[in-house]
Amino acid sequence: MNRYRDILKQYWGYDSFRGIQEEIIQSIGNGRDTLGLMPTGGGKSITFQVPALAQGGVCLVITPLIALMKDQVSHLRAKGIKAAAIYAGMTREEIVVALENCIFGNYKFLYISPERLSSELFQIKLRRMKVSFITVDESHCISQWGYDFRPSYLHISDIRKLLPDIPILALTATATPEVVKDIQQKLEFREENFLKMSFERKNLGYVVRHTEDKMAEMLHILQRIQGSAIVYVRSRNRTREVAEWLVGEGISAEFYHAGIPHVDKDDRQRKWQQGVSRVMVATNAFGMGIDKSNVRVVIHLDIPDSPEAYFQEAGRAGRDGLQAYAVLLVGRRDVQTLRQRIPETFPDKKFICEIYEHLSYYYQVAMGSGEGVTHEFDINKFCRNFKHFPVQTESALRILTQAGYIEYVDEQENDSRLMFVVHRDELYSLRDDPSMDVLLRALMRSYTGLFTDYVYIDEHRLARETGTTFREVYDALKSLNFRGVIHYIPYKKTPLIRYVRQREEIGRLVISADVYDKRKEALEKRVGAMVEYATSADKCRSRMLLAYFGEHIRCDCQMCDVCCAAHASGVKNSVYNHLCALLDSLSQEDGEVSLTLFCKKAETICSRTQVMEVLRFLQANERVRLVDGEILHCQLN
Repeated sequence: MNRYRDILKQYWGYDSFRGIQEEIIQSIGNGRDTLGLMPTGGGKSITFQVPALAQGGVCLVITPLIALMKDQVSHLRAKGIKAAAIYAGMTREEIVVALENCIFGNYKFLYISPERLSSELFQIKLRRMKVSFITVDESHCISQWGYDFRPSYLHISDIRKLLPDIPILALTATATPEVVKDIQQKLEFREENFLKMSFERKNLGYVVRHTEDKMAEMLHILQRIQGSAIVYVRSRNRTREVAEWLVGEGISAEFYHAGIPHVDKDDRQRKWQQGVSRVMVATNAFGMGIDKSNVRVVIHLDIPDSPEAYFQEAGRAGRDGLQAYAVLLVGRRDVQTLRQRIPETFPDKKFICEIYEHLSYYYQVAMGSGEGVTHEFDINKFCRNFKHFPVQTESALRILTQAGYIEYVDEQENDSRLMFVVHRDELYSLRDDPSMDVLLRALMRSYTGLFTDYVYIDEHRLARETGTTFREVYDALKSLNFRGVIHYIPYKKTPLIRYVRQREEIGRLVISADVYDKRKEALEKRVGAMVEYATSADKCRSRMLLAYFGEHIRCDCQMCDVCCAAHASGVKNSVYNHLCALLDSLSQEDGEVSLTLFCKKAETICSRTQVMEVLRFLQANERVRLVDGEILHCQLN
């Protein structure tokens, strides 16, 4: 462990590990297949980055989060650690360069999206690569019973066949006991081995507020709880509306969703992280990989689809260990709206087959052809042409993806990137053009590795560096690309459709029970759990969430709205429940307990006055009876 701690100190500046980081690192370092369950903010990346740096070879990191992938590669490179990434949307030339670097360039990390694992090019290159171990992030995606199942994750077991002696580290922040078991089976663990960090957040108060004026309630909360905040909403348009409304009320706010330009995302995220803007109003696209520990409150204006999603998003509050709150605002129609998500997510099978057929018409794919071909996809144009609603259409495309007929990539975002294709000394011939010379100098001053690898660039930054405009930089880079000086791939953002198999006859499409019926049933269960959480008035919120993930604690949290609400006895619900539980445990054998003993034990829970208030309430409701002034006869059940 001394070697691991030295690496931690050298690259991250920490003296010691936290939580179960050390246990996970030791386990994977010893070559054992390992599943690590760590809540949001638990420091998952440390558990594979540290042991990978301690070993020879490259760590293969499989993750579906492309934005997080790029961010981690950037952070590692900033520390002087060689890392590469491969994901949908890259050119073949870019992929070859990244893979060759991992074979010959002493790279330590190769991040790859699961969709790329099955490509012939990757598998050929992988055989020549020295791999230290495989890391599977967001590993719940491999489970049919996970809330975010992705069929591409099933290819990971094929990679294990190519690397039979290489251990695997699976990581996730949200998994029920059923999913924990399924992850290990799907990844073909040699032996069951999972390490779990308690999901309990003792500094986080969960609150549900029922209101028909959510904006006013949100403003009231933000005025009462000072400090940084996140407000989650379901729709992109709503992010702008809420942020502008908050600004009008004197609270600095930014909005964030997957559809805004990358440069705007970075700018808004930076302002929020630095405290220039207090509130980030966002869809669920915001939060993954965000390292901001002092968020004091997370507010949901809409009920999330699952406890997993809610737990992750709410868990972004209070990572510094100080008091924080997660507030869910619930309106009269919200439960009905949430339940409507079930038929929207799982439209009729006939409709799904119809979407498949219309795709074939849209791209003019002949029967028996199309396999391996990728198309750009404009969902709005497609829906206009065939008179479909976008929400159900997108759900149908995802089910067809899970059924293995197509691969639908929603709004794949690819930043601008370039690589020099000439030697450095050949650039001197270009310096007779002053404007080109200024741009080339700015490129080499701002970015490293341009002659050996594709590097992400920001034309806005280059414009500032050179005192020009975005358009002038763009035109100059296109000119250099045309002249064969660089290979420049401009920023592009578009959904993609790829035919995984040749076009089938509609009558031969199979939407299996595993893909549709069982997953629909699992969604119904998750929605039911969220409805119970949002509507329950007598159960500790924290205990409800923890129980969903298979963690059962003995005591209420004493922080949520239920625990803090007044019981009819005159004390808090949490105090009343604690005292009743104590009475029940002390009177198990014959239903009797000494008043003196009970009061002595209850001193650790509350004051003597509160104990007597609860006893009077229980007596009045004929649940306890005092005999001879000392013996309590209990009938609590």
